[in-house]
Amino acid sequence: MFILSITKTVDFRVLIFAEKKVDVDNIYEYLLVKGVEVASIHGGKDQSDRHAGIEAFRKNEKDVLVATDVASKGLDFQGIEHVINFDMPEDIENYVHRIGRTGRSGRKGLATTFINKKSEMSVLSDLKQLLVEAGQELPEFLKMLAGEEEGIAPAGTNAEKGCAYCSGLGHRITDCPKLAGIGNKTTQALARGGGDDGGF
Repeated sequence: MFILSITKTVDFRVLIFAEKKVDVDNIYEYLLVKGVEVASIHGGKDQSDRHAGIEAFRKNEKDVLVATDVASKGLDFQGIEHVINFDMPEDIENYVHRIGRTGRSGRKGLATTFINKKSEMSVLSDLKQLLVEAGQELPEFLKMLAGEEEGIAPAGTNAEKGCAYCSGLGHRITDCPKLAGIGNKTTQALARGGGDDGGF
């Protein structure tokens, strides 16, 4: 219900990511039935179908695009104000690339992530460190993960910590050279708790 409420009550475009093609199809069909102007792309679709979906979203003919990480690689869309992660990606790099699609060119952006028991603990630990170093408030379930005692320090402290993105020492995630090309390193990210299978 959350995805539906967002897509039907806002006047800006929304980009939804899912790891699996079947989830992309299910979300697309659900929103389509509910009257949302939606397109979808993933590796199982013909090239012509993917191109049609991309162009419809790019030309503002569709308000929502549902995509897998692989199908959306290299694509650049302007004016995305909200990215929804239907599931947590398998590594933190994909998470950063996903949320980097919103809030560009100095604009505000919002990223919402559904977390469930299928999410890898190692990725959640990386997410926790990323949010701490970006100065974002941690949701309660991430506060319960081991972290502070392992040396995670908030941004602005002088402790020597590794980067949550590339694991390099001597710099923090906010100064990571590998993130320099992505921009929007401090996009506001909200991690939302979900059910066993995420939620609509």
